[in-house]
Amino acid sequence: MIKNGRIFLPPPGDESDFKEIFKRLAAAGAGRPLGKDGFPAGPWTPEILAEAISQIDSNEVGVDLRTVQLWFQENEKGISTANIRWLARIFGCDDPVATSEWQMELSAAQSRLSAKRREWKRAGSSVAQEIPDTALTATFDDETDSPAELTRDTNARGPSRRFSLARKSEAFFSRGSPLNLPASVFAGVTALGFLSYLTGIHSVTYGRADGVVKQVGFLWTANWTFVFMVFLPLFFAFVTELVTFWKDESRPKLVAQGDKMESDDAWARSVQASSYSYWAVFLICVVFAGLFQWIGVSLIPLLKGGGNYATDWGSLAIVRPEVISVPEAIAFTGLAYLYMCLCFYLYFVGLILLYTVIHDLWRIGKAASNRPGVDYQHELHEASLRVMRAIFRCTILGLLIAIAMKLQSAYLTSRGENIVAWLLGDMSSAFYGLNDVSAGISYRRPTHYSSLLIAISTCVVFLYGSLRLGVELRFSLCLWRTSAIVALLVAGYLLIDAFAGFSILLGVGVLFAIYGLFDPGLGRWQASKLGNNQSVS
Repeated sequence: MIKNGRIFLPPPGDESDFKEIFKRLAAAGAGRPLGKDGFPAGPWTPEILAEAISQIDSNEVGVDLRTVQLWFQENEKGISTANIRWLARIFGCDDPVATSEWQMELSAAQSRLSAKRREWKRAGSSVAQEIPDTALTATFDDETDSPAELTRDTNARGPSRRFSLARKSEAFFSRGSPLNLPASVFAGVTALGFLSYLTGIHSVTYGRADGVVKQVGFLWTANWTFVFMVFLPLFFAFVTELVTFWKDESRPKLVAQGDKMESDDAWARSVQASSYSYWAVFLICVVFAGLFQWIGVSLIPLLKGGGNYATDWGSLAIVRPEVISVPEAIAFTGLAYLYMCLCFYLYFVGLILLYTVIHDLWRIGKAASNRPGVDYQHELHEASLRVMRAIFRCTILGLLIAIAMKLQSAYLTSRGENIVAWLLGDMSSAFYGLNDVSAGISYRRPTHYSSLLIAISTCVVFLYGSLRLGVELRFSLCLWRTSAIVALLVAGYLLIDAFAGFSILLGVGVLFAIYGLFDPGLGRWQASKLGNNQSVS
């Protein structure tokens, strides 16, 4: 049968599963245009079919060749809900009625394949219990028949088995206990704190050339105590919770008719798609922010006996050699910078994963926009709501990290004796017109630049999530509230040490931010009950 200049085969309407139907239609070339001679152009190949699906006008995402190759192979792999839509367009020859019929047929066939797969797994489990010694050799893999086939199909089975920085990094957030990563970060800074006690730099002062006596002890630094003991562990906890929720709970419900295995493969491909981003972040954090910054800020000044940087615990050996020696300072700062660069690499990995979750959810929602089911739309709304709450919390923590870093850097060049007295003095200077304690000595402040990168990167992720997931009417009011808190924090960050009394604006922003951490819905961001026609205020 010819329809719209293509070979058309009607849905069989039998009990065939997806693999059986697809094999017959691919061999017949169903949906392929007729050749110039008016005869069929031949069967489908993975390359031709992938190109045809990607050329559909409304399919902005396209389809991965490896995914199409899986359809052609003898395995248990099925097809996702999104790809059923595009394959139905191909088999339906772009006819609306035929496409709708094929979409129903392919969905039913995929359900039958999923049911068969569950039966195979149950049968395989019982066999494994009866014959434990031969289970591994009898069933080498759920997806392959032999090691040779596994080797042959490596490139077609999704992400390859070779080392992948993206997958290894994602595993820190999605595997094992959610407590592992936050506890490791906290343990690392705790160990550095003990070492600072042993070396005597945990709480120490020095007299500056202008007569100001400053506290520069390790445990007095806001960018080490608050950041690594509080903000980063909380950030990692929230990212881990979100990634685990999306990967293991929400995503399988929204795609592939609950097929967890197929959902995991698609998620792995989404993570792997950002592979270059992971390597770029690793290079910047470890090589530049870690190694080069340590050499320039700590190692060279310690060896030369000075530099154009404000004195802190890392360079204390220059002005207080009786407290810590130069070799001890080099070893301690080396460990601290190594720990710092690895932690901030994981921080940016968290931002990349937040972006990946946002983009994955938006893409799934867009592909399923033609599904009118109330239950499905409610699941989609619930997922968007939870993702935006997590994004808001992570944004707050990222900006608090940037604020702590910039505060510490500004304090070192100010006339304050310690960071608490400096902030209180700044408030007093605004209320009572006292001397501005911020006026100090001019030094190079590389931490200002580092904190700016963190603030910008964090805000970009929040903005992307707001544009992709929060633009619906029912999100609008709370989105404005969360955006206002983020804007207030950004303003407080940018105006640090800019005028007398900056700490008042900063304090107000931090108070709102802390409230947002405990109640990211700000009291009103509640999930709507779509079935009852309620809306989110």
